[in-house]
Amino acid sequence: MKIYAFPSISSPTAKILILGTMPGEASLRAKEYYGHPRNHFWKFLFNICQQPFSTDYETKKNLLLQNNMALWDVLQACERQGSLDSAIVKEVPNDFVTFLKVHPNITNIYFNGQKAAHFFNRYVQTEHIYTMVTLPSTSPANAGMSFEKKLAIWQEHILKRITNR
Repeated sequence: MKIYAFPSISSPTAKILILGTMPGEASLRAKEYYGHPRNHFWKFLFNICQQPFSTDYETKKNLLLQNNMALWDVLQACERQGSLDSAIVKEVPNDFVTFLKVHPNITNIYFNGQKAAHFFNRYVQTEHIYTMVTLPSTSPANAGMSFEKKLAIWQEHILKRITNR
């Protein structure tokens, strides 16, 4: 089945870009980034930004924007049965040339898992040099590492980059 990504959550002041691969079935149903209730993405960001956790999507989006973060997916569209990134075929990347021109303050790109980094490196060439880091996936399918260990890695890289807390 062909699926499509969400628009980015971003502002021209963003300094950090966090990239996933493609929304899973639960996120598509919820019409929200990281909409699976067991995905740790939002719990990580609220923790890193030292804010009380909220399930309200507008609050989640505002958390990103207030901390100069942008969120998007590497892929614009693909075919996939289920939610696993390993099942993605016939992928089409998003337009990063335009996106990065519109967001000139981005210096750091963080990948939420190996597949996001894989597809970005396969399809995207940039004129600028960015600090790019692959972080452990926040997906419930990534059960090989504890919540605490994944959170510590996310904190190590993102906490020092956010400026407005």
